[in-house]
Amino acid sequence: MAREKPNLNVVFVGHVDHGKSTTIGRLFFESGAVSEQEMKKLKEEAEKHGKAGFEFAFIMDQIRESRERGVTIDLAYKKIMTQRFQVTVIDAPGHKDFVKNMITGASQADAAFLVVAADGGVQPQTKEHVWLLRTMGVKDLAIIINKMDTVDYAEDKYNKVKEDVSEILKMAGYRPEEIEFLAVSGLKGDNVVKKSENMPWYKGPTVLEMFDKFPEPEKPRDLPMRMPVQDVYEITGIGTVPVGKIETGVMKVGQKVIVLPGRSGTGVEGEVKSIEMHHEQMQEAEPGDNVGVNLRGVGKKDIARGDVICDASAPAKVVEEFTATITVINHPSVIAKGYTPVFHVHTAQVPCQFVELISKLDPKTGQESEKNPDFLKNGDTANVRIKPIGNLVLESADVNPHMARFAIRDAGQTVAAGICKSLVEKKK
Repeated sequence: MAREKPNLNVVFVGHVDHGKSTTIGRLFFESGAVSEQEMKKLKEEAEKHGKAGFEFAFIMDQIRESRERGVTIDLAYKKIMTQRFQVTVIDAPGHKDFVKNMITGASQADAAFLVVAADGGVQPQTKEHVWLLRTMGVKDLAIIINKMDTVDYAEDKYNKVKEDVSEILKMAGYRPEEIEFLAVSGLKGDNVVKKSENMPWYKGPTVLEMFDKFPEPEKPRDLPMRMPVQDVYEITGIGTVPVGKIETGVMKVGQKVIVLPGRSGTGVEGEVKSIEMHHEQMQEAEPGDNVGVNLRGVGKKDIARGDVICDASAPAKVVEEFTATITVINHPSVIAKGYTPVFHVHTAQVPCQFVELISKLDPKTGQESEKNPDFLKNGDTANVRIKPIGNLVLESADVNPHMARFAIRDAGQTVAAGICKSLVEKKK
């Protein structure tokens, strides 16, 4: 079976009015992911709302709304085919969706575009965005200096913004000399898909070309096998079929596995009887593959969404408590000791309690700035100690970063995001 082009998850981050959605909309339209017809409809829609020129932004808004309403969107919408990749674009309106999208395991960004307007330059939020990308482990980054049309396509204006952004990148531990800066106008379409004639001085790639300059995401094949369960089906003639995406390692027919935490909380052992992807039987599946599996010795009552199928010889841990670095993104008030929101980790949703606020970190340097703070508010990054109320399977970032990230949600919104640094295993 021919595998498709590798998937690349790319997040677009940037200050609220810096033209992110317009740039993405333009990209979708000019690369053919959105049809002329659709575009015409959106244009009329935009004019009707008195927002002429906003039709490109409307593309993303339309997707976002249908996403919020829980409607699945035609995949062509969010996927762009390039020479090397099939790219899934994650649009990050302001802060909250950004993190929700980025951290809930399914769409961990492999690479990011940071969008900074040529006329607005670096904003306080720009720093936060860079730091958040860093905290979340996004290593591959490109900078779009957008709205070049508002500064008459002037090279000196571009250079000034480039310098300012480089300073921030350095603070967060990125190396600006290894990062591409793009001169773009999303609204006018300069250097999005087509090379611009307005900036003969600019020799770099277009946004579309930049996707292919990102390195191919490494497939963590050499880590132990982990498959978080998304759904469990009963299929006549086959039996119980858990479905999910292999996060790390390789799953093989005949492999001994353990389902954690399983109904017992201590795991259920089994063996991989068959693996199916796109209705075809496979002998093995690798990271990124979405598969259905049939496990010998594991019945419907033993396994549920949020469980993780692990290699029996190197299982993940069910945790008693863990320490993590979190960033508070969108909390209505403050987070204090005793707060017990729901943690979304891979496919699991488990209430967890904040048992200790260890220290606040300086967002510019990552160094400790305050020990044992009384509370955390929006924008704070901190080290905290957490106790799951229930069984949670998790790994620390140094052991398996793909199983270490989480989002914290409360009352229907993402309030914070983080990554597990160390953990204490539950006693059997």
